[in-house]
Amino acid sequence: MIKSLQVNLTDKNYPIHFCPEATVTLAADLSELMSQGRRSAVITDRGVMAANAGLIEQVFRDVPQLVLEAGEPTKSLASFGRVLDFLAEQRLDRRGVLWVLGGGVIGDLGGFAAASYLRGIECVQVPTTLLAMVDSSVGGKTGINISAGKNLVGAFHHPRAVYVALEFLRTLPSLEFAAGMGEVIKYGLLGDAALFARLEKTVLTADHEELSAVIRRCCEMKAGIVQADERETAAEGGRALLNLGHTFAHAIEQVTGYKAYLHGEAVAVGLAGAARLSQKLGLIQTGEVARIEHVLAAHQLPVKLREPLPVAELQAATSHDKKNRADGVRFVVLNALGTAATRSGIPPALVETVWRELGAV
Repeated sequence: MIKSLQVNLTDKNYPIHFCPEATVTLAADLSELMSQGRRSAVITDRGVMAANAGLIEQVFRDVPQLVLEAGEPTKSLASFGRVLDFLAEQRLDRRGVLWVLGGGVIGDLGGFAAASYLRGIECVQVPTTLLAMVDSSVGGKTGINISAGKNLVGAFHHPRAVYVALEFLRTLPSLEFAAGMGEVIKYGLLGDAALFARLEKTVLTADHEELSAVIRRCCEMKAGIVQADERETAAEGGRALLNLGHTFAHAIEQVTGYKAYLHGEAVAVGLAGAARLSQKLGLIQTGEVARIEHVLAAHQLPVKLREPLPVAELQAATSHDKKNRADGVRFVVLNALGTAATRSGIPPALVETVWRELGAV
């Protein structure tokens, strides 16, 4: 039986379906669209196609498909143009639907293309990574990277539906699963101390019996935050809290050219940075920083930079973060394990100290 969670917004509601069998569920929705005379198209990447060729053939054999390269560099203006040209070549009209099968990169890119083509067509998000299931597929944020920074171009465009099927995780590389756990741990830190305590006791794996409940809890948290602050306009807190660790993470990704770290790995280092910054601000204790780093390391995630990076470049990259406001760089800090807040006006020298503790030079 499909279990669903509804995301209720001012102008649009949509379901997150937790599917025991993706093939049957996706085929049924696709068949319904076809019966209404609505055309579909699919975008995915080579890794997803290789790992799920049978499912894609069974469900989407008669649907046009665009297969892109895997990896963060695909979230680019060039790839965005390719997707738009593909949709035009397939003659999708405004009733058309774009099916987006992939992790965060394909999800963000496909969602942005759907938002832009013909000034907006519907899309269906089918996340195939843990990170996309718990975070990027939900909430309607879409976009691409440019040379100035990560996710600086995009649109809010909520999907028609999200389908979460754990069977995709069976073929997910272990590094990708670990990267998704970076976002899961983030949810515990920003708003659910019980979830964080659960992760201290249990190292989750792709076949762990508790994984399904944890994924649903993360989706519930994100849905609640998005419903309260859909477009991240709250003066403090709100949707910006979902960026815990991300100011550090986005700087790491930008300085390394989006090639050295998976997004969730950079987030893990960013969470360690946010914890250290919070401790230096007198908000949490050194022991709590150690607890955070222990949970990250237990889930095979880095807590420091793998190789030294120039602190000046990292500091400069944070100045381009999209959360920043007129009063400077805005960080998400921890008031306690399970409680986060936004904070501006932090002295750059204090942030530099944190960077150096993380391994910057």
